[in-house]
Amino acid sequence: MQEIAISEFKARCLALLEEVSKTKQPIRITRHGKPIAEVVPASPPGKGRKLGFMKGTVKILGDIVSPVIDLDEFEAYRE
Repeated sequence: MQEIAISEFKARCLALLEEVSKTKQPIRITRHGKPIAEVVPASPPGKGRKLGFMKGTVKILGDIVSPVIDLDEFEAYRE
């Protein structure tokens, strides 16, 4: 991985970003010899999830609102 001082990165920022884009190789930015950031190539755009992508894939069978068991079976409910 190429390392570059922050002052040089600041002076050549656009050219370095173009280089990362073309070569797909990251660049590590340093300050006083210590790494502070890395510029990595962008990941390819994914299809991603879209709202409603599962529409029409579920069937509701029966009553989904009423309790599963009889409420009289709950002692706390009877009182």
